[in-house]
Amino acid sequence: MSTLILLRHGKSDWSGREPDQLRPLARRGRRQVPVAGRWLADNVGFIDLAVVSPAERTRETWRLAAAELAVPPPVREDDRVYAGSAPSLLGVVRELPGELATVVLVGHNPGLEDLVPLLTGERAPMPTSALAVITMSGPWSTSGHQSAVLRASGRPPAT
Repeated sequence: MSTLILLRHGKSDWSGREPDQLRPLARRGRRQVPVAGRWLADNVGFIDLAVVSPAERTRETWRLAAAELAVPPPVREDDRVYAGSAPSLLGVVRELPGELATVVLVGHNPGLEDLVPLLTGERAPMPTSALAVITMSGPWSTSGHQSAVLRASGRPPAT
């Protein structure tokens, strides 16, 4: 079994004139994201890898969420996650090394929200700071062609 955790970045700050990729989290995002991190610590356990969009708000989201974990995983930034469509994100998932059991993908909408039904056949709203936890029965390389179940979703998730 493999577990994919989708984490949408926290609420971003639109008050500045930064380009989209450089926008930081808003105060509300900095407040909500640690709650997602605590939920991960209490309900998921060990995470093997975090794949994070290079946008500032996603990197800041992961730093705050990972601070709540007993053992934060290694982080890999992937340009395809920034503004990635569901098919593009599926490609990222399919390339994950087979030895990884649990991976968190930290990104943006609409890609994350569209990825959930592509994998599970179920819809799950992904507002800012939301999580979706998906278990898959086969290797990462067959994601989208195998049985996958949406185990939890929301802010914080309901199991």
